[in-house]
Amino acid sequence: MDDASITELFRKRDERAIAELKKKYDKLCFYIAGNILSCREDIEECVNSAYYELWNKIPPDEPRDIRTYLCRTVKNKALDRYKYNSAEKRSSNFAVSLDELSECIPDFREGGGEEKALAEAISRFLRTQDELRRKVFVRRYWYGDSLAKIAEYYGIKERTAATYLFRTRKKLKEYLKKEGYQYE
Repeated sequence: MDDASITELFRKRDERAIAELKKKYDKLCFYIAGNILSCREDIEECVNSAYYELWNKIPPDEPRDIRTYLCRTVKNKALDRYKYNSAEKRSSNFAVSLDELSECIPDFREGGGEEKALAEAISRFLRTQDELRRKVFVRRYWYGDSLAKIAEYYGIKERTAATYLFRTRKKLKEYLKKEGYQYE
């Protein structure tokens, strides 16, 4: 079933919407949550919670791309669970990637609307990068992949992936400064 049909099922409040969404995207959702969390139960809880949230939000929300909407919801649920689980400890590989990004992206708390403008600025920046560097960046900071996974996936050395990420973060920081975002 295509995404438009699934979205239409949500609008009609047809319970098949969740089943179709699970059938199509369950593996992707578990992959995203699994790169952030290590406990199988937490991963399952986040994914199921994301499905429940979509059920409650569509309608009134009208996502243009239900896959992206779902992935963002799963990622946010997993990040919330990660923050809860690691309030006192930091041991995850994902914590490292969050630390890396904190060097170039200002910290906004949800609700002010600034995060949407920042996300759009980051998207504009990424569209200016060559395809491989953009994909490496997204694999690391959206999917939470390790450097080893990224290197294997694209057939490059880990050091090359790390260099791409370092240089892309540096360019992103400069780009965001030009866009008016301050860090210190």
